[in-house]
Amino acid sequence: MAAPPTPDPSLLAGGPAGPRALRPLVETVLAALDEGAAARCGPLPRGGPDAVARRLLTRYGAALPARGTGAHDALHSLVTALAEGAADPADPHCAAHLHAPPLAVAAAADLAAAALNPSMDSWDQAPAASVLERHLTGALAALVHPAGPAPDALVTTGGTEANLLGALLARERLGPRLTLVCGANAHHSVRRAAWLLGLPTPLVLPTPTGALDPRAVAAALDRLDAAGAARALVVATAGTTDAGVIDPLPRLADALAAHRARGAAALHVDAAYGGPLLLSDAHRAKVAGLERADSVTLDLHKLGWQPVAAGLLTVPDTAWLAALSQRADYLNAEDDTEAGLPDLLGRSLRTTRRPDILKVAVTIRALGTTGLAALVDSVCDAARALAALVAAEPRLTLWAPPTISTVLFRPAGAADEQVAAIRRRLLAEGRAVLGRACAPDAAGRPALWLKATLLNPQVQHSDLAALIKLVLDQADHPPEPEHLESTETTETTETTETTQTTETTQTTERPESIAKDGSR
Repeated sequence: MAAPPTPDPSLLAGGPAGPRALRPLVETVLAALDEGAAARCGPLPRGGPDAVARRLLTRYGAALPARGTGAHDALHSLVTALAEGAADPADPHCAAHLHAPPLAVAAAADLAAAALNPSMDSWDQAPAASVLERHLTGALAALVHPAGPAPDALVTTGGTEANLLGALLARERLGPRLTLVCGANAHHSVRRAAWLLGLPTPLVLPTPTGALDPRAVAAALDRLDAAGAARALVVATAGTTDAGVIDPLPRLADALAAHRARGAAALHVDAAYGGPLLLSDAHRAKVAGLERADSVTLDLHKLGWQPVAAGLLTVPDTAWLAALSQRADYLNAEDDTEAGLPDLLGRSLRTTRRPDILKVAVTIRALGTTGLAALVDSVCDAARALAALVAAEPRLTLWAPPTISTVLFRPAGAADEQVAAIRRRLLAEGRAVLGRACAPDAAGRPALWLKATLLNPQVQHSDLAALIKLVLDQADHPPEPEHLESTETTETTETTETTQTTETTQTTERPESIAKDGSR
């Protein structure tokens, strides 16, 4: 039998012939994903940064070859190499970050978006996609702002862009003399937004309980008034990166009420992590007060299980988005708009952008909101189960019961250097991906904690028990200081973690719900 023809890498993904061109390439990709995952055989590759780089670059070869190797070879070799060197969020022991395993149905929808390639900056590039985006973003915004006059949402690349948009819209509504007020628990993107917009350095309030204190906010606003500061945007958090703590949103809204009534303040809530709790009957009360915000950040590539990126910025009134309007004759000429062609240019800070709404729409249609809520409930249940295992193990210390799906813990009596070394050894050996966070210990002293952020709705109790055992084994059998080795088939590679890219960590006091002895 003759071998199947080699796929032509110059064929187009769209048009009537697109599906025929894609089908064999997709099969190649799927086979390569299988092979790469089998070679990795764990949550991330062994050996640390140097070994991963060496394996990938050896397989890659010349970065800019004059002659190509063909579609099959290029896809097979590089996808296999990338899969072998990936941190796999679908592995139950890959639990460091707000890095969710995407649903297969969402990833399949993303393939369609890539093949059709609508560009969401003008209607004539995205006729159906633009309708789908307006339809679904309005419905999602109405979940957040049910009493808003005309809820609306913009699709973003994630929380950083959405927080920037929230600050920008507040500046346009309240005036240029705007000061951002946030807690020490706020995401680093709040400070970045102030810098990008040319605003003063944010007023950062201590968060000794891990959450923003409404009384401290009220006092800060009074001080700003007394100092002659014109306006303030208070940024609250519904699900901190370090521990999943949710600020007391109703009390914060109350603290701002008088200032908001006279147009002197606004409330933005970064609910990138905790926002999808709105879908869950069991957990919705944790984000009560979200509906009182002037703008809200949501990330559906966290508790929405979407491929990156899938963020939103919601507002209660679409009229507030008018500040983003721009005119470019080739995209939204005034006479075209008057003739009825939709104006998309004011729907983002970006011009060219992908139809990220398609994967979200497919997911919601496939699962329904109750199906998504079940996934939310599952990871929250898993976090409680892990916390119970930690609390029951005398060799470990639990920081606090989880609010969402993040659990902080550490070996009892360990020094910070030991905690950091345990995490790095697990990374170097490819056994587990745990995060790190700074938070007070039972005596109120700053301490380093291991962080497990559970976003895999299929994680089993046995997986959690195995993760605990991995940590305890490392704590019980520490290697020689400053000399970490990892064995890879035929070579021993000395590894050090040259860079540590972690979510911003803040030093906070222990929540009042946790006793000094660590009991709940």
